Amino acid sequence: MNSSYSEELNHTIFISDNETLELPLPLPYKRIEVTEEELKAFIANTKKKQAVIIFGANWCPDCRILAGTLKLPSVEKFMQRNYSILHIDLGKYDINMALLEILGIPKQEGVPRVVIFDNKGKPINLDTNDRWRTARDSKQQEIFNYFQKYALN
Repeated sequence: MNSSYSEELNHTIFISDNETLELPLPLPYKRIEVTEEELKAFIANTKKKQAVIIFGANWCPDCRILAGTLKLPSVEKFMQRNYSILHIDLGKYDINMALLEILGIPKQEGVPRVVIFDNKGKPINLDTNDRWRTARDSKQQEIFNYFQKYALN
């Protein structure tokens, strides 16, 4: 494919062959405690886009691969158009863990955890929120397809 942003008839956007993960991979998590109120405000205040919460940690290669994939130009363009993303640091499972349960996710190890919300602030992917704990075993297109599948626009 020549362009970095192309669509098939079924409206799936494909990542071009010349888009590759940049090294070093991103470190998207800051050791900041997020309150329940801040979490709920982020979800409630996301109006024209869908809210996405990504729980993770910088020590996790799968979290960094997911973050790197979201930075690929065609993926980033799509994500910026459809989603507002909040990265929440779980550290070594010693920070922000209570926020998982607030969203209906059992407190357990394994990151990243991705929670995508509809336009009314309801989680729509709780059954697959742990899907990217093995991001390193997935192709970038698989990761991108997942986000395309849940986009409401």
